[in-house]
Amino acid sequence: MAAQNPSLETIEDFLAQKRIAMVGISREPRSFSVMLFEELCRRGYDVIPVNPNIPNVLGRPCYARLQDIQPPVEAALLMTSPAVTDTVVSDCAEAGIHRVWMYRAAGSGAVSPKAVEFCQERGIQVVPGQCPFMFLPAAGAVHRLHGFVRKITGRYPHHHAA
Repeated sequence: MAAQNPSLETIEDFLAQKRIAMVGISREPRSFSVMLFEELCRRGYDVIPVNPNIPNVLGRPCYARLQDIQPPVEAALLMTSPAVTDTVVSDCAEAGIHRVWMYRAAGSGAVSPKAVEFCQERGIQVVPGQCPFMFLPAAGAVHRLHGFVRKITGRYPHHHAA
């Protein structure tokens, strides 16, 4: 399925958004989602945490639902389980979000084929299953290595010919 390997343009367009909701961020301060949250903030992104079970993340208010964020965001990074992703993409559509990134480093991550199809049917750009760290300039060595391995195995996104 072509959607499983998004174009680099789709990824670059997502990362060009400076205000991003991160859905499913963990309450655990040492979790990967909190590390990614901190890194995006450090790089100048306005990251809005979304998790109905925690009041704030690193001093930033945490929203229960995407629809509650004001002003609305244009992009959502999903750190959810596939079952939750199915519900969250519906929230994205309701909130007018046009860019969705379903995080994955190993396993299925946030990717749900049903949710990918839902996004495609509604004209929502979707990145199904990549790690944002691989595409941030000057990412750490581990993330560059991860990206390199994906390049040599043909699983790294590329630019589509015009």
